Amino acid sequence: MPLQLTITYPDTFPDALGSTKEQFEQEAKWAMAIKLFEMKRISSGMAASLLGVNRTTFIMKLADYNIPLIDLTEEELLSDLANA
Repeated sequence: MPLQLTITYPDTFPDALGSTKEQFEQEAKWAMAIKLFEMKRISSGMAASLLGVNRTTFIMKLADYNIPLIDLTEEELLSDLANA
């Protein structure tokens, strides 16, 4: 049985952000999934599942939030290249 997360927010938030209630809630859901992915807490597949979209859709949306799909440090990249 899936679990559900409920977040309480002021009813003025959607208007303040120039969106509908549904748009605000969808954007909040995307923001949460993308941030968890960025923090390396969940995979792109898990994030896509959380959002009810396919993995490709999730990956393509990362650019809208300026989040790289691959986030390697210079040291990690050089190590990968040396071991290729």
